[in-house]
Amino acid sequence: MIILSEPEYELTAIRAQGAGGQNVNKVSSAIHLRFDIHASSLSDWLKARLLNSKDNRITEQGMLVIKAQQYRTQEANKKDAIKRLHEIVNAANFVHPTRYATRPTRASQKRRIEGKLQRGKIKLGRSRVDYGKIGE
Repeated sequence: MIILSEPEYELTAIRAQGAGGQNVNKVSSAIHLRFDIHASSLSDWLKARLLNSKDNRITEQGMLVIKAQQYRTQEANKKDAIKRLHEIVNAANFVHPTRYATRPTRASQKRRIEGKLQRGKIKLGRSRVDYGKIGE
């Protein structure tokens, strides 16, 4: 788990979009978080992973921009933006373990074939019956 220090990102208060009542034009409750990936203290490997990700919040200059405006207060939006920044960085840091191909067991192969044979018998019973051959 990687936790970034406060000087590594820049928080700016802006006006939130959408309906807001009487305070909409005078209170800046939304937060823009700007994080420069190139200038950060992250490892080169993690910087490369972040820059190569297909996240549209990362600009061509290597700046990660997060806009938080979900909450009504500036403080709650700050916490939300910082939390989302940590989630993005930690998601880039996670490497899925390599998957090794395995073969099915003999018992599972046998169960599969028996199930197919049973299904075939059911379908065979749906076919047309020739009543002339029954008495032979």
